[in-house]
Amino acid sequence: MDFHFNQEQQQFADALRRWVDKDYPFETRKQIVHSATGVSSAAWATLAELGMTALPLPAGAGGFDGTAVDMLLVMQELGRGLVVEPYFATVLGARFLTLAGGHDGVLEQVASGSLKLACALGERQSRHDMHAIATTAIASGDGFVLDGEKTVVIHGAQAGFLIVSARSGGSQADTDGISLFLVPVDAPGVSVRDYRTIDGQRAATVTLVQVVLGHDALVGQKGQGWPVLDAALDYGAALLCAEAVGAMDAIFAATLEYLKTRQQFGGPIGKFQALQHRMADMFIHLEQARSMAMLAAAKVDSTDVAERRRTVSAAKARVGLAATFVGQQAVQLHGGMGVTDELPAAHHFKRLSMIALTLGDVEHHIERFIAQPGFLPTETA
Repeated sequence: MDFHFNQEQQQFADALRRWVDKDYPFETRKQIVHSATGVSSAAWATLAELGMTALPLPAGAGGFDGTAVDMLLVMQELGRGLVVEPYFATVLGARFLTLAGGHDGVLEQVASGSLKLACALGERQSRHDMHAIATTAIASGDGFVLDGEKTVVIHGAQAGFLIVSARSGGSQADTDGISLFLVPVDAPGVSVRDYRTIDGQRAATVTLVQVVLGHDALVGQKGQGWPVLDAALDYGAALLCAEAVGAMDAIFAATLEYLKTRQQFGGPIGKFQALQHRMADMFIHLEQARSMAMLAAAKVDSTDVAERRRTVSAAKARVGLAATFVGQQAVQLHGGMGVTDELPAAHHFKRLSMIALTLGDVEHHIERFIAQPGFLPTETA
């Protein structure tokens, strides 16, 4: 596969990397992680100034019509730099609005950087099945009343609006009857409990109690939200694959440098053939993950739904396996240092572990891949 990017894409990635190296070094990140909000308003303003908030949005809403391949470059740099700002959550939320249409005013605010979004989709019983929804949306007058609880809402407390999935019909596990809503975080009946996750990100539990919304809060059509939800989650999974590749790039480079400098028995430990073999295995996993992340970015916009699902699930499963292998090997090769907070490699390992579990783990995506049309031979009478 050709991994070469055009000049404009490469310049954009280089600008982002320079900002991360200069203004978002590891020590600065640690201060941000342990701050009251867990994010930096100055960093967010810079991301908006660089055009990152506008990049994936449609031109009609003030965006640049960036493709998933453009976003792959961005997410790789964010993964390499361990950036904890609510960029992924906002971009994923904007993807829902872009796919469903409407809400251009909200998208314009996102493009300018003045508004952050988050996606309140998962519930206690959902695990990785985002159609398993117990939150209800009851029609009332000209709008709806929402009740339910959403768990592990990434950057939920840092957002101005939430994309909320709720059931307006059907049973709890049906794909039919799902509606999507744009809910202000400060709406009456919405409560948000913020906390820090193991990888330094922020997440929240969002409780909805008799939240009254107008009909204009609908994202897409009533009861027909599953196709949008499914497509947006695949887009999010493709972005996570790209972020994981960036994190693996960083942890691989750090491990290689450590093996070159760590002295034992009169020389660098990188001279030991057994450790060279382990680094070679890490490199193979990394390059396979890079290939699959690129494939997912190229296919995530496909109009062939089965092809999109198949490709994204294959990528998420392969990248998840690689993230686990590369992360664990890096920790072991660093020795006890590999799990200390003082070392960036430990934080990359934690982030890789979380990415492997977010929006479907390896087992979930292997099962989803198998379930797509064409995998099993057609039964004959």
